[in-house]
Amino acid sequence: MAEMELAKLKCTACRGDAEALKGEKIEHFRRGISAEWRVEEEHHLVRSFKFKDFAQALEFVNCVGAIAEQEQHHPDIHLSWGKVRIKLYTHKIDGLHENDFILAAKADSCYKD
Repeated sequence: MAEMELAKLKCTACRGDAEALKGEKIEHFRRGISAEWRVEEEHHLVRSFKFKDFAQALEFVNCVGAIAEQEQHHPDIHLSWGKVRIKLYTHKIDGLHENDFILAAKADSCYKD
């Protein structure tokens, strides 16, 4: 699945009884996002983004935040001077879901390096 294909999808409502992705299912979706994203402990996605200054980092956070609101899927975001770290996982299932990969691809679309 190409990165752009994931970015075109919409996050779907996730039920608490949905299964978290594991193994090959994670790898299937992993191939659809930037190689800069790391899968940690088969539980969450993490990526750091670098910027020239605080204003650009904040602009990026606002873009990701707007997408998160639209998709009703919210990442953990850490903003500091010239750097943003995003951590994604689905809280309802305490693990990774297709929605996390969709939001990762959409976050990448906000990044202009």
